[in-house]
Amino acid sequence: MKGAVRIRLEPLGASFEVRQGTPLHDVLFAHGVEFPCGGRGRCKGCRVRVMHGSLPLTPEQERMLTPEEIAAGWRLSCQCSAENHLTLEMAQWEAAILSDESTFTFAPRQGLGVAVDLGTTTIVAQLLDLETGNVLSVRTALNPQARYGADIMSRVGFSVAEQGQATLVGVIRKHIGKTVVELLDAAGKTPAGLSEIVLVGNTVMHHLFCNLDLKPLSHYPFESPALGGQTFRGSDLGWEFAADVPVEFLPCIGGFVGSDILAGVQAKRLHESSELTALIDLGTNGEIVMGNRDRLLCCSTAAGPAFEGARIHMGMRAATGAVAEVSVQGGRMVCRVLGNVAPRGICGSGLVDAVAAALDLGLIRPTGRLNDGGSSLSLCPPVKISQTDIRELQLAKGAIAAGVRMLLHDFGASPAEVSKVYLAGAFGNYVNIASAVRTGLMVFDPAQIQPAGNTALLGAKMALFGNRQALSGLADRIQHRPLGESRDFQDIYVEEMTFPPGGEP
Repeated sequence: MKGAVRIRLEPLGASFEVRQGTPLHDVLFAHGVEFPCGGRGRCKGCRVRVMHGSLPLTPEQERMLTPEEIAAGWRLSCQCSAENHLTLEMAQWEAAILSDESTFTFAPRQGLGVAVDLGTTTIVAQLLDLETGNVLSVRTALNPQARYGADIMSRVGFSVAEQGQATLVGVIRKHIGKTVVELLDAAGKTPAGLSEIVLVGNTVMHHLFCNLDLKPLSHYPFESPALGGQTFRGSDLGWEFAADVPVEFLPCIGGFVGSDILAGVQAKRLHESSELTALIDLGTNGEIVMGNRDRLLCCSTAAGPAFEGARIHMGMRAATGAVAEVSVQGGRMVCRVLGNVAPRGICGSGLVDAVAAALDLGLIRPTGRLNDGGSSLSLCPPVKISQTDIRELQLAKGAIAAGVRMLLHDFGASPAEVSKVYLAGAFGNYVNIASAVRTGLMVFDPAQIQPAGNTALLGAKMALFGNRQALSGLADRIQHRPLGESRDFQDIYVEEMTFPPGGEP
């Protein structure tokens, strides 16, 4: 019978015991190690450095890691098991997860309510006093499903091709139930006071929490017949602490445009505006809603993971050691590193800044090619961006800009005719707007653009007090525009991949 081995994580200083032979993939995620490729050995996002003990090399690691990295003790934790006592060096994630502190008008009611923004990467939940509207407690966390894939299509693949849907459903339901208990405990409340729980999320998160068939979202035309709101009792989800409490996942709009975007429309009241307005959520899957009280259109674009630092050579989340800002000072690039420590990678906002700065300095051509013909551009050693990284940003920004352009075309409007553009989500709130405009990610004047915070969570809180029938009616009013069905989309997408040559885009 196998015994126990002790693992110590630095710089966290955390120590714990596991059974000998336990895969590190199963235990390190809770401590901040991410698995962007789902633990398949196809990326280097889960690297750890062996300080004491040993982790044998595998063919996958020899293929992915450089000889220098191997010699320094770096390993892919997804390919390793704990066979002996270990001390591992790892990244200490300290990224702030975007919550919400907005106020809004509401009709008081008795009891407690929980609003949950179930994101692909992060989860934010708040406990509210429904009589006062006060937020009593907040919990944020990484989505535990991420150990099976960082982006939504990885999780669709794990669910459909690898028959892993039951695993993903069980993981997220258990986590949300645990989160609700933690919210109540933190506020000194009991489950007896709970009146309702409302969740919002993208279409894949909706299907995984509600255990709906993901196959329609795994292939063209990427449309599911099961977009409506889903209501459960706590007992249906295995939450015996809240067996009779209603739990509702709000309806999606279409394709990959989920209830998080519907909640955002409600939060910013696009449907009540007399002027043309837009809501853009920048992420792995970029969602755009544009319209006014007369007409609302939406679309989704596969922007890719560049905005979140994934698939970037030295990419990482916005955490300690990440280059988060790059500016031009005295004719050279100057970096700001989160945590004021030695740089070790670059996050999405830093990548957009770096490319914008390099464009201004003439280091990158509008085509995206490095002007000196090299393969990389040094920022602050050892951090650099590669030609491939620049291309990843071009793919991401081209998809967003093409989606915006096609919705503008449907309205017969120019960018100048949009009165306000709300940027939702974490990346949209932290990206430098001037850099977003300089790179062509945003085709609007900076004065039109307004970071909007976590509109999904705000909309979920509003739904605790609102008319659900009206919200479903709003979802029906928003016309989904499948971009892939347009013969012009690919051409526009390719056009929008280039960077503005200089000055205004």
